[in-house]
Amino acid sequence: MTTADFARNRDNFCYRHPDRQSFVLCQRCLRTICPECQTPAAVGVVCPECMKEQRSSQTNAQKKAERRWARSRPVVVSDARPLATYAIIGITALVYIVTLIPGFGRTVESALMFWAPALYPPLTGTFEPWRLLSVSLVHSGIWHIALNMLALLLIGRSLEPLLGRWRFVALYLLSTLGGSVAVTLLSFGTPVVGASGAIFGLFGALIVIGRHIGANIAGIAVVLAINLAIGFIPGFNVSWQAHVGGLVVGVIVGFIFTRTRATSQRKLQIALLIATGVGLVALLAIPVFTVLPAYAV
Repeated sequence: MTTADFARNRDNFCYRHPDRQSFVLCQRCLRTICPECQTPAAVGVVCPECMKEQRSSQTNAQKKAERRWARSRPVVVSDARPLATYAIIGITALVYIVTLIPGFGRTVESALMFWAPALYPPLTGTFEPWRLLSVSLVHSGIWHIALNMLALLLIGRSLEPLLGRWRFVALYLLSTLGGSVAVTLLSFGTPVVGASGAIFGLFGALIVIGRHIGANIAGIAVVLAINLAIGFIPGFNVSWQAHVGGLVVGVIVGFIFTRTRATSQRKLQIALLIATGVGLVALLAIPVFTVLPAYAV
């Protein structure tokens, strides 16, 4: 369901397929185009009309060079499936299967789970930064991974086509990082597993982007609120810190995407995403002055 503002704002729909929502613009004419209408270019994608115009303006020498050296002409992207979402689910499921192998599986889980002290050599004598992201690959049980991957599938099917695959992956990774940083700052020393931080980041970005394009986000907000509240109920073995951290980062990244949508702002968008990641890593310095002295005592 959408609001009247959403329906009236045609910039939120593909100009060739008015019934298809999209968040991707043609780099030449800046019109919104769905995955079926996107043709890969040197930078970004272009719409069929711009591609036709570009080919018609080629000189004979350019056409000859293209025929000689290009393996194939750019093809229209007709596959609108959320492939990044499927890939993340597949990799996560594979890791979970590996963790079920007797003996070896426990070692893999221990190496990938998030444990903040492993980031600080003075405490453990090792430095294992991959745990900040690998935490999303390991889960405590079948229901844990099933619910997380179901949520990822449901959100990814809607969000990935709007953002594009690489933006979606960036959002997922930054949200995972945000959840790990929040656990480090709010629950230092607590082992954590699961992709919940990343999932809450997707929720946060979906709400921000949905509100920006005028969609009705009431249902999503209610589901998010319920899941967030569960983490604070005594007896539930849930890391609310990872949820909050992922959610906050997802909102930030969603805001970045909505404010840097134009092709001319692509470099700014990348810079802001990098700055977000650097800022999160910088926050990991806080325990050096607050937590580590207490451990040393």
